[in-house]
Amino acid sequence: MVWMQKNGKGKIRGKDTDDKNRGECVIQRIHTWVTKKISIGLLWTLMLLGVLSGCDKQENSLFPQENRTGITEDEIRIGSSLALGGHAGYLGSQMLHGALAYINHINETGGIHGRKINLIARDDGYDPTRCLYNTQQLILEEQVFSLFCYVGTPTTVRIIPLVNEAKIPLVGMFTGANRLREPVNRYLINIRASYYQETKAAVDYFVKEMKFDKVAVFYQYDEYGFDGLRGTEIALKSFGLIPVAKGSYVRGTLDVEAGLEKIMASRAQAVVMIGTYDSCARFIQLARDQNFSPLFHNVSFVGPEELARRLGPIGEGVLVTQVVPPPNAGENERALPGVTEYSDLLKQYYPQSRPSFVGLEGYINAKILAEGLKRAGREITREKFIQAIESINDFDLGISNPLYFGKNDYQGLDQVYITKIRQGQLVLIK
Repeated sequence: MVWMQKNGKGKIRGKDTDDKNRGECVIQRIHTWVTKKISIGLLWTLMLLGVLSGCDKQENSLFPQENRTGITEDEIRIGSSLALGGHAGYLGSQMLHGALAYINHINETGGIHGRKINLIARDDGYDPTRCLYNTQQLILEEQVFSLFCYVGTPTTVRIIPLVNEAKIPLVGMFTGANRLREPVNRYLINIRASYYQETKAAVDYFVKEMKFDKVAVFYQYDEYGFDGLRGTEIALKSFGLIPVAKGSYVRGTLDVEAGLEKIMASRAQAVVMIGTYDSCARFIQLARDQNFSPLFHNVSFVGPEELARRLGPIGEGVLVTQVVPPPNAGENERALPGVTEYSDLLKQYYPQSRPSFVGLEGYINAKILAEGLKRAGREITREKFIQAIESINDFDLGISNPLYFGKNDYQGLDQVYITKIRQGQLVLIK
């Protein structure tokens, strides 16, 4: 098992554990304070002063040099900050299990050029400040070679300045945010389709096939929700339409009533939902209770299996766009080889974890990470790794959806799948 989980709270104990007040040194107090209070601007000030990083004053750069970054004779250190608890814990746990199923398999079959992948995962609770702190620790203290499998838009967007300053690759984010795609950033290696692509597929379905002209948007009030809202507005504009209503809620809460009231008043025929499974499930439940039953649609980040589980019978007919194919073959369907491989390895390493869309995405992320490391060669550097990713073209993942990268193309997949909840299962409809 190569997963090292830390709580991400930044609490570090001094030698005198019997007396916290006397035992904590100045740096330890600053670490604790950083996690709870400071802004990104002040964090950068402290880092540059060397207070947090403990960096050698003789070095010209705050960050480790190329030959010190996470590569040893027998190990490649990779770092991840993601939600492993709290209201988005299902997403991070599924993502991590899927990724580690493949990484453990690679390690047990000889690793990459004789090196094993050591994935260091820290819990950020889907909180941007904790994610920022975890990332700083992963880069400066753990000295990881690459970042990997981050979960969420507000958390991932928050660390872009760190990624750029450290010139460290970030591979396979569980977010479709446009801000991670435009302008092109060669350190941000996206694998999945974007939220713009997901919302376009949903709006096309509403307008072209369902003949709807009243579409509302319910969104999380942060970078994630704003991105989904913009994508929906762009898609509707192509048909000469605008959202008939917009409702929002605050991340980490279940305060959906005000947003629901606005959308109900609009008599929307369909609602595009940009949120997490707990808040979206409550929205749909309250709407059903009040006999408001438009066609509900959620983007992939919602955590589709957990959404279906929470909704139970009232989830019948709810749509979810996906960026990977279903992790289980339906009736009269032939299982895709890549999906079968994922299911088999998940059962081997995590027998208590059921196959999921999120887990399959994490598994695919790990395959691309491993392929890039392999192509970069034994004398790997970060620059060689990025060039290796750029060389991946028409790569067969076993999901009937080849992956393409290239110069200035750092999103590997574009296909969107539309699924519907039917008897508690997510069934592919388009």
